[in-house]
Amino acid sequence: MVNLRIGLIINPYAGIGGAVALKGSDGEQTRDKALASGAIPQAQNRVLTALQNLTQFSQHLHFITASGDMGESCLQTLGLSYNVAYQVTNHPSLAEDTENAVTAILAQQVDILVFAGGDGTARNIYNQLDESTPVLGIPAGCKIHSGVYTITPKAAGQLLEKMLQGQVISLGEADVMDIDEALFRQGRVNAKRYGEMQIPMDLRYVQAVKSGGKENEELVLDDIAAEIIDQMADNPDTLYLIGSGSTTQAIMQNLGQANTLLGVDAVVDQAVINTDLTANDITQLLSQYDKVKLVITLIGGQGHLFGRGNQQLNAENIKKIGRDNIIVVATKSKISKLNGQPLIVDTNDTHLDQQLAGPIKIITGYHDTVIYPIAEPIR
Repeated sequence: MVNLRIGLIINPYAGIGGAVALKGSDGEQTRDKALASGAIPQAQNRVLTALQNLTQFSQHLHFITASGDMGESCLQTLGLSYNVAYQVTNHPSLAEDTENAVTAILAQQVDILVFAGGDGTARNIYNQLDESTPVLGIPAGCKIHSGVYTITPKAAGQLLEKMLQGQVISLGEADVMDIDEALFRQGRVNAKRYGEMQIPMDLRYVQAVKSGGKENEELVLDDIAAEIIDQMADNPDTLYLIGSGSTTQAIMQNLGQANTLLGVDAVVDQAVINTDLTANDITQLLSQYDKVKLVITLIGGQGHLFGRGNQQLNAENIKKIGRDNIIVVATKSKISKLNGQPLIVDTNDTHLDQQLAGPIKIITGYHDTVIYPIAEPIR
């Protein structure tokens, strides 16, 4: 067993815009709007999930962190050894606090810098990071295109445990990516590479960089749409929740209905009844309809079904919908780009992730399906 000095920085408001359909959390106005809409910050809970199994190694761990919700509070809850290198000066904290915390923490010489957030947080870390310190991101944001994050919070804990056990883990460079949120809210994805940071390169735990661009497989997408539309015709008075993505967009286009490319829309009897739903909107609709189906696709290159860009579909709503009512759609080329890696769910509820695990049917064309696994949650 080795001793580790770990830097810890939490963006307390990472992902806060997801559940209320703001498609991001960048900027004070977005944060304030999300809070006013009833959004509940989840970054702290995701860090607790990531680090809880490390308490058994507490004698070998010491954390260098920022005050309050930017790290100190979580470490107090877990009873882990720490000292505060940076006092947060803004309440609520801002991006400048993240950058200042990086500088203060690195001055105390850590073995690895762990941070929780999304792509904006990764950019803040990158802006101040030296070339010698490896990092590890705990996913907590709405949009995560960067390759510096683990696939789930628990995966971060697993990697840190391996480091404590002295296992040889190679370091490699991973891209820091971010998109223009203003364009994102208009349905346009414009991802830009800002640089790279060193991370532990164990691909069982670290996510791939999201595949960019829209698929150009119009005939296949039309076939998938035809299959879903036939199912809708056979299920009148059923609420269909249509998730985000270009694959599901094709369904709406074939219905002749407007859709929210990067949101969740509601369809009954092949007509849109509500668009760009928040988590609360979905909860209300689920209370109004006895029959519900959720149509969702996977994120290309990563394989996430839940937990990336669709936090409106929170754990409670997914439970109400039920696994048997989840319809996954994807082209075979999209699936093949996963290179055999299973699909990933990261609902912030380990028990639900366990229930969702296992083989699931994916509609890949008209009367054409494949069976593909959803990964077991990392314990």
